[in-house]
Amino acid sequence: MTIVKTKLDRRSFVKAALLTGGGMILSFSWMAGCKPSGKKGIEPPEEWFEMNSYIKIGENGVVTLSSPNPEFGQNVKTSMPMILAEELDVNWDQVMVEQADFLPDRFKNQFTGGSQAIRQNWIPLRTAGATARHMLIQAAALEWKVPVAEITTGDGMLMHHISGKKINYGAVASAAALLTVPKEVKLKDVADFKIIGTSKKNVEIKNIIKGAALFGLDYRVDGMLVAMIVHPPAFGLQFKAMDDTVAKSMPGIHAVFTIDTLPVTFEKGVFDTTSFIKLVAIVGNSTWEVLQAKRALKVEWEPEPDRTFNVKGWGGEKSSTTYPAGLENTVEHLQLMHDHSVRSAQILRRDGDPENAFKIAARIIERTYTAPFLAHNTMEPVNCFAHVTADRAEIYAPIQSPEFMLPTLSTRLGIPKENIKIKLARMGGGFGSRFYGHHLVEAALISQHVKAPVKLIYTREDEMTGGIYRPTYRATYRAALDADGNLTAIHLNAGGIPESPIHANRFPAGAVDHYLVESWQVPSNITVGFFRAPSSNFMASAEQSFLDELAEEMRKDPIDFRIELLQRAKINPVGKDNEYEADRYIGVLELVKEKSNWKSDDTNLNRGVSAYFCHNSYVAQVVNLVMRDDQTPYVDQVVTAVDCGIVINRDAAINMAEGGIVDGIGNALYGELPFKDGVPQKDNFTTYRMIRMNESPKRIDVHFVPSKVDPTGMGEPPFPPVFAAVANALYRATGKRFYNQPFINGLKKDI
Repeated sequence: MTIVKTKLDRRSFVKAALLTGGGMILSFSWMAGCKPSGKKGIEPPEEWFEMNSYIKIGENGVVTLSSPNPEFGQNVKTSMPMILAEELDVNWDQVMVEQADFLPDRFKNQFTGGSQAIRQNWIPLRTAGATARHMLIQAAALEWKVPVAEITTGDGMLMHHISGKKINYGAVASAAALLTVPKEVKLKDVADFKIIGTSKKNVEIKNIIKGAALFGLDYRVDGMLVAMIVHPPAFGLQFKAMDDTVAKSMPGIHAVFTIDTLPVTFEKGVFDTTSFIKLVAIVGNSTWEVLQAKRALKVEWEPEPDRTFNVKGWGGEKSSTTYPAGLENTVEHLQLMHDHSVRSAQILRRDGDPENAFKIAARIIERTYTAPFLAHNTMEPVNCFAHVTADRAEIYAPIQSPEFMLPTLSTRLGIPKENIKIKLARMGGGFGSRFYGHHLVEAALISQHVKAPVKLIYTREDEMTGGIYRPTYRATYRAALDADGNLTAIHLNAGGIPESPIHANRFPAGAVDHYLVESWQVPSNITVGFFRAPSSNFMASAEQSFLDELAEEMRKDPIDFRIELLQRAKINPVGKDNEYEADRYIGVLELVKEKSNWKSDDTNLNRGVSAYFCHNSYVAQVVNLVMRDDQTPYVDQVVTAVDCGIVINRDAAINMAEGGIVDGIGNALYGELPFKDGVPQKDNFTTYRMIRMNESPKRIDVHFVPSKVDPTGMGEPPFPPVFAAVANALYRATGKRFYNQPFINGLKKDI
C-alpha cells in the first residue's frame, strides 16, 4: 500500500451544508492539489457547476469527473475516471464523465500528447479518489460512533460488519465535506485493483454511434457564417495581389480579405506555425457558396524572402529560426541530406574509441535509410468556430494544446487572456497535428474582421498542402566486426530536413563498447511538426532494420541477437545516461518470441521482428507477410508485446496498439509527400496513398507484460517498431532489403 501526501486542505472542499439535499464535492488541482470552488448554493448533480479539476458526489451516490484533457480517440475520457473510481471504491456504473472547457486558472497542463495524459495524472487522480474515500469513512465512523478502522467500503457503500450497518456514500457526503482534509492518504495496492486493468467501453460510445454533436464541425450558433482560406500553392511563395471581383459578387458571399496570421515581428511560440503568414479569407452563408467563391478567386503570388522569427521555447528560453527563400524539390533534398551527413555532422555521443575500432575492423557493414515527408491526414479536416467581439472571444475547436495557443490569441486579437474562452471539441484524430493552433488564430482573426461568429473549414487539399508534416530523414549505420565476427563498434550518422531524428542515448547505446552518434539538419521553408511518435517513427525503422541485417551477417537469430545486446547493457552497460531499462526491453522480446511461436529457421513464413523504446514504454512486434498474386505485399498477422506499466483499460490499450500498427503498416508501405518547386505533389486521397480496409491485417494479437510499474505511454509506442518489422518481413518474402520508405516504391521497380 502506498501512502501519498494529499496536498489538499479544508478550504479545498465545498461545505456540504451548502448543498441542496446533501452531497459532497471534492475539488482538486489536476496536478498538485485543490483550490476552493468559490461558489455556493450548489444544486443536485444536474445543477452542479464546473470547478477546477473535481469530483462530484451526489446525494444519490453518483460520481461525476470533469476531465480536462482533450480527447481525440485515445480514450482518456474513459480511462481517467476508471482511476478515480478505483481509489474511491465506487461501482463503475455510478461514474459519469464530463469534458471540461479550457480553464487555465483552474487546471495545469491541459494538454494531450506525447502519450503523457495517464502517466502525468496517475497519482493526482488516485490521490483525489483516495482522499474522498477516507473522508467518507471518517464521516460514517462519527455517525455510527465506531472506530474508523472497523469501516470498509465497496461499490460506493460504507459498511460496519460488526453492527451490520450499511449506507450509500451520498448519505454521508455532506458530513464528510465538513471534516478536516487528511495530510496523507493510503493508496490501494495494485493487487487490490478491481476496475483498473479491466476492460471498459468508451463512455462516449452511444453518442458516437448515434452521431451526436461531438466534433467541431457539428457546432453551430445563430447567425454563424462559414469561412475558408486560400494559401500560397508552394512553400517559398507569398501573397502579392488578387482579383476578387467575381468572388465577392457571388451569391451568399459577405467578404473577401487578407489576414496576417503571425507577423514577422511576432515572437513565435512552440506551437505557432509559420507555413504561410498571409492568407486570403472568404466568408459567406454556406460551405457550398464559399467553396464556389474560393474557386472563382484569382490570386497572384511572388517569391518569398528569407524569414527569421524569434522563438520562445518550452521553458521560456529564447532563440531564432530562419526559413530560407526558394522553391524546394524532393530530389534536391536527397542530395542535400547526403552532403550534410558528410560535412555538417555534430557528435552527440561517443563511447570508447569508435574511430580506432573501425580502423582495425576485419569487416565493416554500412547501410543508409531514408524516409519522406508525411502528411497527418486525420479523419476530421481542420476546423474552428470563433466569435470575437470588441473585448471577448469564444473559441470551439479541436486542439491538443490550448494553453499554448492562449498567448498567441491574446496578442493577435488584442484581448486579455482572461476574456478568451476556449471550449474543447472532441477531435477526429490528432497524431500531433492538433498541437498546432493556426486554425484558432485564423478563425478568430476572420471573426474579428467580419464582426460575426464564424466557422472556419479547411478542404482536404488545404490541409494536406498547408504544412506541419513529418520531416524527411536520412540515417547511415555502420558496424565494425572483428576477425571472429564479433560486433565491436557502431556508428550512427543521421539528420533530416529541417530536424534531426536522433535520440543519442537509446539502444543500442550502452550495449556496444565503441559507439559514435553524429547528428545534422538542413534548413527548409517547408514547415514540420510532431507526428505520431516524433522522430522515433523513423529511427525505429532504420535501427531495427539495420540490426536485423547485422544479425544475419553475424549468423544469429534476430531476436536472440537483440537480447544478447540488451543483456550486455543490463550486466555491464557502456557509457552514461542510457534512457532505457534493459530488463523491460528483454521482457517484450521474450514475450513476443513466445506468443508468436518464433522460429528463425521457419521457411514457411515471411516473418519480421522489431522492438523499440519510446515514450517510456517498450514494444516488440512480429509481422507475418505474404505476397499476393499481383506481387503486392500484405501483412496478414501481427503479434505485439507491450510493456507500458500498469494497463488501465485493456480495451483502450488494445485499440491503441491496433490503430498504431495499422497506421504504421500503411505509412511504411505507401506514405509519402514529394515536392516539386515547393509544391506538394499530392493534395488528396486520390493521390496520397493510405492503407485500405482489405490491406489491414486479419489478426493483431496484443499481449501486455504483467507489471506493477506506474503507467507509461501507450498511444504512440506501438507505432514505430512496425515499420522495421514490415521491412524485415519483406526481405524474407522477396530476398531484397528495403532501405527507403515507402517500401512499395522499391517493389514497383521489380514488378
